[in-house]
Amino acid sequence: MKLNEGTIGSTYLVKSVVVDDTITRRLEALGVNEMTPITILNKKGSGSVIFQVRGTRLAVGHRISDGIELGEERAHG
Repeated sequence: MKLNEGTIGSTYLVKSVVVDDTITRRLEALGVNEMTPITILNKKGSGSVIFQVRGTRLAVGHRISDGIELGEERAHG
């Protein structure tokens, strides 16, 4: 499932990041790596997503959120 298809308030594990190399490196520097848990905080109809990773809130547009693949939902606790 893509980042913009996730449910608000749910936590998922990042499966892969497939965007431009420059953006991929920047996201990895911000902590968006494979097997990292992220929590979706808000979504807009345009496909942009606000999410939390490693204690930091990030906002990405449709093109980037479409390139972040999520794995299964992680159980809370």
